[in-house]
Amino acid sequence: MPLKEIDFGTAEYQQMIDLRYEVLRKPLGLSFTDREKERSKTDILLGCFDEDELQACCMITDKGNGIAKLRQMAVRKKYQGTGIGRELLLYAETIARAKGFNKITMHARNTALGFYEKLGYRIIGEEFIEVTIPHFEMEKEL
Repeated sequence: MPLKEIDFGTAEYQQMIDLRYEVLRKPLGLSFTDREKERSKTDILLGCFDEDELQACCMITDKGNGIAKLRQMAVRKKYQGTGIGRELLLYAETIARAKGFNKITMHARNTALGFYEKLGYRIIGEEFIEVTIPHFEMEKEL
């Protein structure tokens, strides 16, 4: 399945908002604010498509000093466990490296720690609550 950058404000971007809502927010009874959507204008938006349908997505935010923050990683339920998330994350790392980043950090949900650890990420710090559920900060040197 093709991996590519998504342009802010396009139909593909709307698919990204919809997928992130379906996978990450709806189960928690949360939605996106206009401010949150607007914030992604300067992010690197990445997606994995099957035909024209978005199946997985993530965002990279520039935190300064060569550090990228991976955000809003979401894989459509029917594709979870198929390796598509792994491919998207490796693609995100490649894009981040190409854009001059040397480290990726993230706030990982408790339930996703094993996935990220298998790909070389390590936990830094203590568990904290974000969007009503447990998270850990993780990082990986690129």
